[in-house]
Amino acid sequence: MRIAYFTHSLQSCWNHGNAHFLRGVLSELVARGHDVRVFEPEGAWSLANLLADHGPEGLAAWRAAYPELRSTVYPADADPAALTDGADLVIVHEWNDHDLVARIGRLPRRFTLLFHDTHHRAVSAPEEMRAYDLSGYDGVLAFGETLAEVYRRWGWGDRAFVWHEAADTRRFRPPAREGAREGLIWIGNWGEGERTREIEDYLLRPAREAGMSLDIHGVRYPDEAKRMLRRYGARYHGWLPNARTPELFARHFATIHVPRRYYTRLLPGIPTIRPFEAMACGIPLISAPWSDSEGLFRPGEDYLVAETGTDVARHLRDLAADPERVRALVASGLETIRARHSCGHRADELLAIHARIAGSAASRHPTHHPSEAAA
Repeated sequence: MRIAYFTHSLQSCWNHGNAHFLRGVLSELVARGHDVRVFEPEGAWSLANLLADHGPEGLAAWRAAYPELRSTVYPADADPAALTDGADLVIVHEWNDHDLVARIGRLPRRFTLLFHDTHHRAVSAPEEMRAYDLSGYDGVLAFGETLAEVYRRWGWGDRAFVWHEAADTRRFRPPAREGAREGLIWIGNWGEGERTREIEDYLLRPAREAGMSLDIHGVRYPDEAKRMLRRYGARYHGWLPNARTPELFARHFATIHVPRRYYTRLLPGIPTIRPFEAMACGIPLISAPWSDSEGLFRPGEDYLVAETGTDVARHLRDLAADPERVRALVASGLETIRARHSCGHRADELLAIHARIAGSAASRHPTHHPSEAAA
């Protein structure tokens, strides 16, 4: 099958978490023999920031890890009909320009067309998402049930599909040989300050209370944030190429899941990709308050739950004193990822969604435009 994916960037994961999952699932599809073509716009902000900060060498890690993947950079005046020519399945990510989304939707076509939403804007900035013209699309891929439900309220019904992110287990896996592990690692971007208090309460203070070193990787940390990290003795390292994450996880004792408030209050049940990657790499994971309302994992077995920062510090001390508990936690999390949450599983799901839509003549000729439905 020929698949075309329109992304913000395949090359850059600078403040662009979708690149993690995209690389993994497309790599899986390529390995299965599918013809995968990726398109990203000229001047993408993620790639521009990466190159400004790190130069062309900043792309080395992803190129080395994913030699089978490449992307075509297209100009603003590119003809979407030419880009999608011969495709059986076209997927357009929600970080694309509104005009491009609409132009692809208006193409005379014989391919299945899906919109892929992996962000909280449907609830944090719904007017931005409602501005997309999706009237020509066959369905929406939402990265969690609560987000899919938003689209169902907007008129998509059973054409709003849940398609969770997952771990690229071809590359995100435990080290072949265990070495020395020390301290905590946290990989996350600062964002717009929507989890400042949570970072302090569930990461910085517990690490200090447990007497563990803390290494932090991410971007968009303002000077005030860096000063806070220094007050707690944390070491800030800036951007980390996601392809290097497994090797850094292998050097550290544990990591913490600190979800953004949007994923605890407005879109509960969506974990984002970080917990998938951590469990796949075999590093103990402790989570700040977050509701696994979809039953993706086994709380208390795959990862430890902390209701307070004091709980985080207690879990860290307990794990440090109990190597058997660490081994059991790691084994349980890894078992769940391999059984349910690899990019291979998501490839299966995507192909099943495509087969369902392609096999339905009615979905080719909708009687109404979902984007025009009442909120």
